[in-house]
Amino acid sequence: SAVRNLLALKAKEKEVLQLNHYITESVLKRYLPPTLITEIVEGRLTMDKPAELRTITVLFSDLVGFTKVSEKLGPEGIASFLNAYLTKMNEVIFEYGGTIDKFIGDAIMVMFGAPNDVEPKDQAKLAVQCASAMHIEMERLCKEWAERGAGDLKMRIGVHQGAAVVGNFGSDKRSDYTCIGPTVNLASRIESAAGPGETFASDLVRKQLAENWFQGAGQFELKGLDESQELYRLIV
Repeated sequence: SAVRNLLALKAKEKEVLQLNHYITESVLKRYLPPTLITEIVEGRLTMDKPAELRTITVLFSDLVGFTKVSEKLGPEGIASFLNAYLTKMNEVIFEYGGTIDKFIGDAIMVMFGAPNDVEPKDQAKLAVQCASAMHIEMERLCKEWAERGAGDLKMRIGVHQGAAVVGNFGSDKRSDYTCIGPTVNLASRIESAAGPGETFASDLVRKQLAENWFQGAGQFELKGLDESQELYRLIV
């Protein structure tokens, strides 16, 4: 009886290890940088806590002209390009400590400052450095895909910082770790205002970084906002 119980316990331990490996490989590695995964697995960081109000920096990216290019690529080409594109962007985002909130077709939403705590100034710096690196990788990728019809694609990016509610949202059957609030909405609107190949940032982001990193882009009427917003173009 003791031997049977011990064997059963060992079998359960193996199942738990297999489950942890599956969660790490299939879930965490898709959205979180390796350093954060290590902290979560070791119990030093958790994403399973009540939603909270915290300062984060949100980055939105989107491809300009992808619908037109899709006609040239065809279904298989679209799938291949998107997988290559998202893989490259994923690598860059993780390099700068970003947390991938979600993929929305060819768009990407990224958080800096959650689930790990990062000072606002450091968040802003990481976010704009990440944006710059994403544009560089986009140019390289388009050169590789030029002969297949995707050489003219450009990416646009918007970055904003502010308070947002961060945590798990959903039902008892399915939930997402995400952020919600006006800060997120404004970051999305800023991205929509940027031109092909550009990164636009809010004044809150610009003020925390060196002045020579940006140039004024002008006043913009953004959807859903009563007042126009002064936006800044990243030039580094």
